[in-house]
Amino acid sequence: MHDLHMNRRQALIAGGLGALSLGMPGVVMGNDDVDASGNAVRSEKNCIFVLLCGGPSHVDTWDMKPDAPDTIRGPYQTIATKTPGLRLNQMHTELAKVSDQFTLINSMTHPGAISNHFDAMHNLLAGSSAKRVQQGKTNDQPYLGSLVAKHKPSTRNLVSNAWLIKCVGRPVFCAPNIGIGGYLGSAYAPVFVGSDKNHPAMDNFKAPPVYDLGDEQRIAKRRELLGRIESNRLGDDPRSADWKDLREKAYDAMTRKEGRQAFDMTREPDHVRQRYGMHPLGQNLLLARRMVEAGVRFVTVNGWTGQAPHDKKGPPSSSWDMHGGNMGMGDAFGTGSYGMGFCLPRLDQALAALLSDLKERGMLDNTLVVVTGEFGRTPKILTQMPPGRQHWPKCFSAIMAGAGIAGGHVYGKTDKHAGYVTRDPVTPERLAATIYHALDIPINDPTDASGLSQTLTDGEPVMELFG
Repeated sequence: MHDLHMNRRQALIAGGLGALSLGMPGVVMGNDDVDASGNAVRSEKNCIFVLLCGGPSHVDTWDMKPDAPDTIRGPYQTIATKTPGLRLNQMHTELAKVSDQFTLINSMTHPGAISNHFDAMHNLLAGSSAKRVQQGKTNDQPYLGSLVAKHKPSTRNLVSNAWLIKCVGRPVFCAPNIGIGGYLGSAYAPVFVGSDKNHPAMDNFKAPPVYDLGDEQRIAKRRELLGRIESNRLGDDPRSADWKDLREKAYDAMTRKEGRQAFDMTREPDHVRQRYGMHPLGQNLLLARRMVEAGVRFVTVNGWTGQAPHDKKGPPSSSWDMHGGNMGMGDAFGTGSYGMGFCLPRLDQALAALLSDLKERGMLDNTLVVVTGEFGRTPKILTQMPPGRQHWPKCFSAIMAGAGIAGGHVYGKTDKHAGYVTRDPVTPERLAATIYHALDIPINDPTDASGLSQTLTDGEPVMELFG
């Protein structure tokens, strides 16, 4: 009887698939089902998480208070939606038409008195409160995408966890574990896709290097060689079947064209691209849809809307950090790069297109869509000119759709000035738990061979959101 000592890493390296070793960020593989023809099928749920970096004003978008004084309510009117009682900003003309496809949460809140992007984003993405961060218990906490990649990895794609346009510019926007995978390690870190100089709204957009396979014929020869080695060494030993199966799955994931083809935006009809909008946010959301179709399990999309043609201010990470003249960012209610008049119509177009497209393709049942910022904005408009609003962690809004989330509902409530939550608060822990529940990931789940259980978050899912 032959002695089997080969582990997973050795099997991949021996097959010439060393690029898939556990040291490469984002490259993990799982066990999707196959159909009768041997083709992989979507048996698991996916998530598109739209992070509106900078923190959009809930008062001016999704939790408007038209009866408040003008120093609070701002300059915008509200419009009716398909959801009874729900009114949105007048620039949300497309989102109003599809409000029956999503639930709006108006009671998001950070339980700690945080007011900086760094900690707020960490809390949101880690599913951990400010108190736990202050106690030093979550400094190495993996973020949502990393934990989803750990518990629901893909076999149909090299990548399980992707991030479309990494936060850049001032480091205040980059939470500590965005690129490292936390305690899970680099294998579960996201693969970053694109930049302000390379995004899918550009004609020369390029896929990330991880999809560059090099010489495919050489890989095929190594696969054949390993097969002969296994046959000569292991013969008919039934235990060799596990290693052969692992090698074949690695090879299959590495050579599938669908992962690489997802980045070829010319495969999309022009009318579909125009529907999403030919700007960074629109085309990144379209790319996110293409990536989950190709098997990527969790795609975080930076909510950068691009730069206004007449205003070159702002890095591609903070469209929604609308301080106004307080930070030299121009009028928060204007049409500059940091202005509602520029950013909100682009978000409206792209998000409505994503939700409609997913529904029309029959993907919404298996694709969770989450849209939120790291916090909200002060109810009171800053008095300096041009106007804007400061950071506000006490309450903010989020949109959730798909994967069992009911449509046409509003959850939670704030006071008459949108300053504090008055009903059904949703903390980062509860949001994370709701995401895991929607994706069929137990909050308490064994994470290693020892059988030890790791609590993914202290929160409980908001079951009222599910239909």
